[in-house]
Amino acid sequence: MAKNKKKTSNKIASLAAKTLKDKNASKIAKELAGSALSQKQSKNQTGGDLEEKAAKVLKSKKYSEETKQLAASVLSQANKER
Repeated sequence: MAKNKKKTSNKIASLAAKTLKDKNASKIAKELAGSALSQKQSKNQTGGDLEEKAAKVLKSKKYSEETKQLAASVLSQANKER
């Protein structure tokens, strides 16, 4: 299985931290933020379930630009073979 060695950038990590602290952030935004932060300094990569959710966020018009940035980051760190 090919590993994706990308890590979350400082900009996205900062956005993710702010999202997790925001009491008004959606459940999916917080889920994406948590995943992005977990990939900041580790070998973690996005799981299949979250990969699907992130793809749906990017296709939808109902999510904010910030949520879409988190989704794009998480998706870019998914397993290369999926």
